[in-house]
Amino acid sequence: QVQLVESGGGLVQPGGSLRLSCVASGFTFSNYALNWYRQAPGKERELVANITRAGDNWMYAVSVHGRFTVSRDNVKNTAYLRMNNLKPEDTAVYYCDVPRIGRGQGTQVTVSS
Repeated sequence: QVQLVESGGGLVQPGGSLRLSCVASGFTFSNYALNWYRQAPGKERELVANITRAGDNWMYAVSVHGRFTVSRDNVKNTAYLRMNNLKPEDTAVYYCDVPRIGRGQGTQVTVSS
């Protein structure tokens, strides 16, 4: 059974940091690139970051470039999204998504003082 399970979200003050994790199971994780998306209430889903299957190349949305870092550990079947200098506009549900496989249930990130 294919599963993608995110964790690590929470409430953080502006300027703070969080690290999200996405644990994959039920498929060969290292064969697929992975995307991190986010969706805020009333807004369209936004692609935040992408990482290749080997973890040797990545891209970021302009809105998070320089603050977020995507990585993966193919031995642990886990992807990460390190988020620094968080802003209130980063508040959203964050999802990991593997093309043609599926996506997780999401984890809520709230940035507020």
